[in-house]
Parts: sequence; C-alpha cells; structure tokens
Amino acid sequence: MDTTDSSERYVQLVRDLCNTVGLADAEHVLHTRSIEVEGFDVQLEHFDNDLEALYANFHYGTVTAGRTLTVFRLMLEANLLIYAQDQAQLGLDTDTGGIVLVLRVPMTYDVDGEVLADLLAHYAEHGRYWRQNIIESTDEMFEGVAAGDYVWLRA
Repeated sequence: MDTTDSSERYVQLVRDLCNTVGLADAEHVLHTRSIEVEGFDVQLEHFDNDLEALYANFHYGTVTAGRTLTVFRLMLEANLLIYAQDQAQLGLDTDTGGIVLVLRVPMTYDVDGEVLADLLAHYAEHGRYWRQNIIESTDEMFEGVAAGDYVWLRA
C-alpha cells in the first residue's frame, strides 16, 4: 500500500467512523486527529512508517504519586497476558504520568466505521476498569488489585 492509498484509506475510515457514531464534523476529527470515546480522549494517528495501520491512543488517566511502580507492574502483566494478542500496549506517558493504551488497527478492507467504533467502545471499557480500579480507587481497593485480586487478567 503506497502513501496516497493509505492516507485515503485512513481518511475513509475516520469519516466512516464519524458517520457510524453520528458525529457530523468528520473534518474536525481529521484535522485534530482526536475524538472522545465514552469520556476518554483518543488520538487517531496514521504514520508513514506503518502505512497499513491506524493507531488509536487512549488516554486513561493519571497515576497518583506512590502508585507508579505498582501500576507499571500491572501494565506489564496486562501487556503480556491480554494486550499482546490484540496488537495493543499499555504505557506510561512520562511527561504527564498518564496511562496510555496504544492500539494498532490494521486498515484492511473488512475494517469499517462500525468495526472501528466497536473496537473503540471495547477499549473504553478497559479504560473504565483502569480508571475505577487502579487510578481512582481507594488505597484499600488498590492494594487488593495490586495483590492479584483482578479478575479481568484471568479472563
């Protein structure tokens, strides 16, 4: 796939996504490369060094002081056990302290706006888990999750 074809495919997918979810201003989404999905900021990127994919970067929230090391361990476990099979990775934005999920979506022709909307909704659900159980939880709840009381990793 050459640069022109892949750029056109990216634009087509973003427009189809906007149409599917009822966003009237697809041009704004294309210009900002940003969309909000169930309260999460998501950057929609397309890179010259990976022409066959669209990247959705979810910003799940900021890790509070004192939890960074434990959260980093939980993200590593999630990357190994869950996200590796989905072409997704969790990371920590060192500038903001925020958890970011990077999702690689191959721009095959079976991927359309509906498929993309479903994927974004699916990973927004993951974001709610991270936000509720890790980022915003009380210390007692957080310690339970960090001790291995997380069921989603075993699913």
